[in-house]
Amino acid sequence: MTLEGKGVVVTGGSSGIGRAIAKRCVATGADVLLTYRANRAGAEEAARELASSGRRVLVQQTDITREEDIATLARQAREGLGRVDVWINNAGADILTGDAARLSPREKLELVLTVDVRGTVLASWEAAQLMQKQGPGGVIINVAWDHVGHGMAGENPVLFSVAKGAVMSFSKSFAREVAPDIRVNILAPGFIETAFGKDANPRFRDEVVALTPMKRWGTPDDVAGAAVFLASDDARFITGQMINVNGGVV
Repeated sequence: MTLEGKGVVVTGGSSGIGRAIAKRCVATGADVLLTYRANRAGAEEAARELASSGRRVLVQQTDITREEDIATLARQAREGLGRVDVWINNAGADILTGDAARLSPREKLELVLTVDVRGTVLASWEAAQLMQKQGPGGVIINVAWDHVGHGMAGENPVLFSVAKGAVMSFSKSFAREVAPDIRVNILAPGFIETAFGKDANPRFRDEVVALTPMKRWGTPDDVAGAAVFLASDDARFITGQMINVNGGVV
């Protein structure tokens, strides 16, 4: 499984799952442009680490809620990478940690709808337009959530269901829209040890392990492995599908 010589865009690549995806892509031979919104230090640190591989690693500040930022990203990606073969929409709103965790439910709803839904749709449109202009071929991968088809109670899970369920539905329809030249698939992580998982209450962490057939939390690298598969030619006959990366919870 290789991405040798491919150009890959990873939004939200300064930490967590996005950073792990960028690292895996570079390790399999890709040139990568990773974006950040506010975590410039994290993005530049990731770029320095990945650049040691000898592949091109670019960094671009991008707010995916702004159409002009997305257009600039597409232009910079084409100029910097030469060709964009894979575009991974990983960026999303964090309503679980930091200041956003203290927002009201309505404020959180507005945030996830703007970032996760609108941002993913706009970026997918831009990526498809870019790929169509540069010639046949291309892969778009959007990030949803494993529980969108199963359900979970709680304020934040309900909000994630609204946003990530929309991402899933959009991606399945968009895959039909841009086929056969462009493939669109969905990654659906479960309980992954990002900042939220690492800082979670020990009792909750144990409950997750008990619920998971694989008896552990997932890692960002687990998600990255699935992303590279979907991006590669090994998945050339797969489109409109969602892969749960969750140890079997759902």
